[in-house]
Amino acid sequence: MAELSTTELILIAALVAIVIGGIAALLVLRKRRTQKLRTRFGGDEYTRAVQEGGSRRHAEAGLEKRAERVEAFHVRPLTASDRARFAESWRGVQTRFVDGPAGAVTEADQLLGDVMSTRGYPVSDFEQRAADISVDHPLVLKNYRTAHEIALRQTLGKANTEDLRQAMVHYRTLFEELVNEPEMPLAKVAS
Repeated sequence: MAELSTTELILIAALVAIVIGGIAALLVLRKRRTQKLRTRFGGDEYTRAVQEGGSRRHAEAGLEKRAERVEAFHVRPLTASDRARFAESWRGVQTRFVDGPAGAVTEADQLLGDVMSTRGYPVSDFEQRAADISVDHPLVLKNYRTAHEIALRQTLGKANTEDLRQAMVHYRTLFEELVNEPEMPLAKVAS
């Protein structure tokens, strides 16, 4: 077996250093990507995406596709008249809650769909709506999911008045954020 020359040893060492440097750079980039997505979507939604996606890589790819999808929409702030109209509708829903909590929860969900549609979000099935909302409103998404879950239980007769009250509180959180949103969503300012 022949001994390696000094030049060959230097080349091997350089190659090893390049490979190690490349691996380190890749790990740093992955960590930054993860931190950016966690910040943008919130820890709860990030964790949920990883659990549903089966792996971090699949979940992160899905979250990035979600962000690209929403960026293609023409999401816009509400006009002053739309804001006033929706605020008045919300007051009506809250007033009707006293006499008919189940119906008010259903109305609140429908009103949120109307607000989202007016803002420029497509309003399809709940999971797609939640995914779309998660891009710009990650801090209230958990509330929206909780409220929707209570509304579904209510349709099965498995939600009591306190559950319905909690649903209204959760819906209100998203409603207020969507209706009173500044020109630039907080999630976009942070990214």
